[in-house]
Amino acid sequence: MSEDLYHKTLIDLAAVPEERLAEADLSITVDNPLCGDRVTIDVQMENGKVAAIGREVRACLICQASAAVLSRTAIGQDADQIAEAAQKVRAMLKSDGRPPDSDWAEMANFQPVADYRSRHGCVLLPFDALKKALAP
Repeated sequence: MSEDLYHKTLIDLAAVPEERLAEADLSITVDNPLCGDRVTIDVQMENGKVAAIGREVRACLICQASAAVLSRTAIGQDADQIAEAAQKVRAMLKSDGRPPDSDWAEMANFQPVADYRSRHGCVLLPFDALKKALAP
């Protein structure tokens, strides 16, 4: 893999400490059967929006870094906003390469992953977990 893929920002993001929530309203674990990544997301909700996120990630550096960004950026957002962000990240990786803007601009750090199709799921797994947790 290219050094561009594992750049310092992603390494630093992957090192952000994980913590599960003691009292979660929602909790889910998802696996990527292709690579063995596993993400557990705990969520506390308030007025239909994410109030707190806990996480445990047993996965590659890319997935850990993506979960770290998700766990702080999703605070204050509702399920529709998170689904929209996930769609923009997916498009960034699979089609036009433009990163999401506004709250999710930090996901631009994952642009080099677009060149490695086998790693797209690593970026998206935390989003998939949170979307499933928030699904009605």
